[in-house]
Amino acid sequence: MPTQPAGQAPPSDPAPHRHRRMAESFGVDAERYDRTRPSYPDAMVERIAATAPGPGVLDVGCGTGTAARQFQAAGCTVLGVEPDARMADFARRSGVEVEVAAFEAWDPAGRTFDAVVAGTAWHWVDPVEGAAKAARVLRPGGRLALFWHVFDLPPALAGAFTEAYRQVMPDSPFTIDPRAPRSAMDGYRPLFDKAADGVREVGGFDEPERWRFDWERSYTRDEWLDQLPTSGALTTLPPDGLARVLEGAGAAVDAMGGVFTMSYATVVVTAARTGEAGPA
Repeated sequence: MPTQPAGQAPPSDPAPHRHRRMAESFGVDAERYDRTRPSYPDAMVERIAATAPGPGVLDVGCGTGTAARQFQAAGCTVLGVEPDARMADFARRSGVEVEVAAFEAWDPAGRTFDAVVAGTAWHWVDPVEGAAKAARVLRPGGRLALFWHVFDLPPALAGAFTEAYRQVMPDSPFTIDPRAPRSAMDGYRPLFDKAADGVREVGGFDEPERWRFDWERSYTRDEWLDQLPTSGALTTLPPDGLARVLEGAGAAVDAMGGVFTMSYATVVVTAARTGEAGPA
């Protein structure tokens, strides 16, 4: 579920959660988002569910309900919190209970949960405020699990996308830095570190861990171009700019024979709620 320019490291901006316009732009085409974004590894869902003390899950930034439905299928009872009413409406139609709010402002109304999860969403949450809210709503032993897909596009495809995006939005805070690390995993490590540091800062959790799940998916030209408009870098582009980016990406896939295989790693930053007093 890429939210940055496809195949590149996440934005270098130290506080992406402040870019509310982009954070709440994904509902512009909720049906496409749900149709094209990859789901999460079943092994990941099963491990999170198995290490939580019970079945009650709070899904932060649940979007169209992709992860929520997977946790439901694993036997969990899920409540989603989503700031975009369009995404929340789609999730409700797919069978997920959702409340519309930014997580930091959401009122739990005394409710507690066995797990708080966030799929490709925690970078839109203030890492300290979010961890403090999670600590307040988790039962002792409850699990906080924050996860992202990380992937590296084939170099030719990444280069074509980068060049097209730079031409269309050279002043964007999410414009790709040519000095950025070549490995997407290297680029994501500061994001993982920031999430873990937020957990450590608020207290009430054991030491954060990282779990990794590797998998692959093949894309045709049409499948990849169908997904691209759902990325955070593109949801706010005007139609002509989006068309230029898709043209460049499509030409690159054509040059590769019209199909390519993407290697994904889904990384989880996770910690268990201790019995100690957390933030008030």
